[in-house]
Amino acid sequence: MATALAAPPGNFDAERVRHDFPILQQHVNGRALVYLDSAASGQRPLAVLRAVEHYETHTHANVHRGVHTLSQAATDAFEGARERARRFLNARSTREIVFVRGTTEGINLVAQSFGRARLGRGDEILISALEHHANIVPWQMVREQTGCTLKVAPINRRGEIELDALLGLLSSRTRLVAVAQVSNALGTVVPVERIVQAAHSCGALVLLDGAQAVAHMPIDVRALGCDFYAFSGHKLYGPTGIGVLYGREELLEEMPPWQGGGEMIRTVSFERTTYNDLPWKFEAGTPNISGAVGLAAAMDYLESLGLEALAAHEQHLLAQATAALERLPGIEIIGTAAHKAAVISFTMRGCHPHDLGTVLDSQGVAIRTGHHCAMPVMTFFDIPATARASFGCYNTEADVAALVAALEKAREVFG
Repeated sequence: MATALAAPPGNFDAERVRHDFPILQQHVNGRALVYLDSAASGQRPLAVLRAVEHYETHTHANVHRGVHTLSQAATDAFEGARERARRFLNARSTREIVFVRGTTEGINLVAQSFGRARLGRGDEILISALEHHANIVPWQMVREQTGCTLKVAPINRRGEIELDALLGLLSSRTRLVAVAQVSNALGTVVPVERIVQAAHSCGALVLLDGAQAVAHMPIDVRALGCDFYAFSGHKLYGPTGIGVLYGREELLEEMPPWQGGGEMIRTVSFERTTYNDLPWKFEAGTPNISGAVGLAAAMDYLESLGLEALAAHEQHLLAQATAALERLPGIEIIGTAAHKAAVISFTMRGCHPHDLGTVLDSQGVAIRTGHHCAMPVMTFFDIPATARASFGCYNTEADVAALVAALEKAREVFG
């Protein structure tokens, strides 16, 4: 079915935005780089690169432990980044903001600190068939550790969670519901507000995997009503190796630390240890200080673009790309949900996605190919992998045209 093209947004200048990203000015295989892999990792704007450079060259020291000037400056920068993350998510307190390496570590923290400590036989965890491996494997580990049950809500051929089926799986035994706000493999936007409401009515807590949502829409954890929210900095144009776990303060207060070492302690003897206050009891060891500084700068940059205008721009590109790919013979779009973020997964008849990605790379077009850490999704659609183009703040209509031209070239190569 053809997709209606949205009118080009008039108040977002992607060409100007591109100049903020030095990496996009280069050529790959003799062609101007067209970067369509932001769902895997966004590129960094100058504002982020300069913030990290300034920290590394003027401020670096270990945090929380020193009385000297650099240590105090580094601590101020690190804790300032925590406050910036609190505002970004509209959390009540910085005590609810735990710095982690990324979404994966945040989910594992909840799985081990909350799940392993509080679940047992007869308890149930509910996820969906749409999930990234990071929101599947930690719960399987908890199931093996505690004897609890892991239930999976199905998806349909459009790549949407069967909401009625998910709601039907909720019961008085459900202790936790863990779902992605946006699918990384298909771009499906999940109705998480409805899921949170239904889960809470059954007495269950909710964890949202926000990795693919934070760069595309405003996030308000209080409005969402979720109990935990995890995301990665590199998905929103920040550094790798840094992310945030939000948790409601009363829940984090009850949860035990999941790693031991420095910083997360108050006192240590060979007889016993007392733990630090929130959020530091979950941050064992020296943290990624420069990563937190870069993440704060990325949040500033993203919000400076205007999230509503950016979302409209990305939706325009998605509609344009969808319409163009629907016209190409042999192309099948995988994931046709009514509500999608700026991700389009597809296959080409007679061509493995890895081979397709290689041809596109020869044309300077960077896409992602594979199972996207969502093997159950691929199994559901009975395919080994897809090619995935994903759009960000720096992509333009010319990038869509380059993608289509590269796909035409691939059709010539593979017949």
